[in-house]
Amino acid sequence: MQYKINNRLLCLLKNRRPANFFFYLFFSASLLLTTSCGQVKEQKVIKLAHGLDTAHPVHEAMEYLAKRLEEKSGGKLTVEIYPNAQLGSERENIELLQIGSLGMTKVSTSVMESFSPNFKVFSLPYIFRDQEHYYKVLEGDIGKDLLTQGEKYWLRGLTYYDAGSRSFYTVNKPVRKPEDLKGMKIRVQASNTSIGMVQAFGGSATPISWGELYTALQQGVVDGAENNHPSFYLSRHYEVAKYYSINEHTMVPDILLISTVVWESLSPQEQQWLQEAADESAIVQRKLWNEAEQEALEAVKAAGVEINYPDKEPFAKAVEPMLESYKTREPEVYSLIQGIKEAGDEKPLIKIN
Repeated sequence: MQYKINNRLLCLLKNRRPANFFFYLFFSASLLLTTSCGQVKEQKVIKLAHGLDTAHPVHEAMEYLAKRLEEKSGGKLTVEIYPNAQLGSERENIELLQIGSLGMTKVSTSVMESFSPNFKVFSLPYIFRDQEHYYKVLEGDIGKDLLTQGEKYWLRGLTYYDAGSRSFYTVNKPVRKPEDLKGMKIRVQASNTSIGMVQAFGGSATPISWGELYTALQQGVVDGAENNHPSFYLSRHYEVAKYYSINEHTMVPDILLISTVVWESLSPQEQQWLQEAADESAIVQRKLWNEAEQEALEAVKAAGVEINYPDKEPFAKAVEPMLESYKTREPEVYSLIQGIKEAGDEKPLIKIN
């Protein structure tokens, strides 16, 4: 794609050393203005990168966001979407946001805990009673507060996307109880909380990037992984992992992030357009997600995957000490756990004293 840059900025770029020229060219093209010479109308284009397939409901929601933003702004503010990890992994995209070289990205909140520690609460197992409880927390004070906690790390959350519940899928044998995970290498995200959870179940947690996981499963680098229905299906991991044990240990949302460098460059009106479009896209994504979950489950069944529904109570019991450890280890996170518990009409599966 060819970008047009205003004359004043081009002069600044030309006066910089060659080593820095391409960085600033990429910076300006990625984030801020595209203005034709002699034109009064200014168009701002924000690059949004993520690692998912274009058939994924999150990508479809982002396309809806881009459409609504263009409509709301009359074409003055637009979003260009780069799927399939074209611009790097989740962590790499976050780092690009922090320096302002990328405008927006979508990541799992598990990845966010390395940048904004309180996000680890979403990766803790069995703290949500059900989907209604989960949505209530995301839409309430806890969820809203966490969206802005990353600002001191140059990361602002716009909204959450539903990522369903995560369960284990394995290559050689099913997981029906925690003891079945003993000695098994399970791929997890780059999250200390996810690592601790698998270890509490008795497994060996192995962080591997999403893009490398298919080959890792195929070559026996790991024995299994854990994710939601659509990700299991769209990644084609079901071609290798023929056992899907739906224990629903976590409900970890995705988060749509914007670089504070970009956010602060927008006018209040532009910020309002973008926030409204993001909020609307989250509503659409939930509907798309629910449809995609059912379709994915039916598709992997048809492909010969053995699906089982283990009793969740033994898994919940296995991680009780992990949750209790936050009482003295990280009181702020423990307070969030308590707040999530109180947000539900009933108690979650794990009792926290």
